[in-house]
Amino acid sequence: KLYIPPQRPDIVSRPRLVEKLLKLIKNPGSFGLVSSPAGSGKTVLLSEFASNLQIPIAWVSLDETDNDPVRFWRYLVAACQTVCPDVGASIQEILQSPQPMPAETIAAMMINDLAGLSTEFVLVLDDYHVIENQVIHQACLHLLEYIPAQVHLVISTRVDPPWPLARFRASNKLIEIRMQDMRFTTEEAASFLNQLMGLNLTPGDIAAVENRTEGWIAGMQLAALSMQ
Repeated sequence: KLYIPPQRPDIVSRPRLVEKLLKLIKNPGSFGLVSSPAGSGKTVLLSEFASNLQIPIAWVSLDETDNDPVRFWRYLVAACQTVCPDVGASIQEILQSPQPMPAETIAAMMINDLAGLSTEFVLVLDDYHVIENQVIHQACLHLLEYIPAQVHLVISTRVDPPWPLARFRASNKLIEIRMQDMRFTTEEAASFLNQLMGLNLTPGDIAAVENRTEGWIAGMQLAALSMQ
């Protein structure tokens, strides 16, 4: 759950996308949203982003069982504690109570704890699309609206979360990477097909594969395996 996937050697580097995500560090109070379909390389991109960071990173890989607010906050606190061990100690005690506080109250406590930190770090919530609990959505929205400047939140998802993204966008607090960004460029497609997959295709062949897969990484990989 809290394991940061290592950067794989057999991938095409995406420096243009990593650079876009790194703008978060220079824009305190903003958050990053990587929103694109399955098989587009979101987790791989975030792994490359993590390897380029000069500050610590906390990571949570979400799954369907995290729709339980208590479980969700336990993992989020545990992730932050990998960077700052004292964060969320009082929240952990509250979560053990038979009658835990409302999620937004816990979010407010988390914000207060994070605001007192001198450590700057990135918090990644991977696969946020599995979260369907509106209580968690509202609590995370509260966290986003008041997140301290030293904490940079990045969310990966297959579908946009139910938050007022237009408002964040208008106030320059949202850095977005979407499917049109995730698609391989012609140069990235050539690197993947010829260097990584060893196909030695002509520029025309590469263009044909890119056109048929629309730059979708998973589709291009299937095509390459078929051609091998």
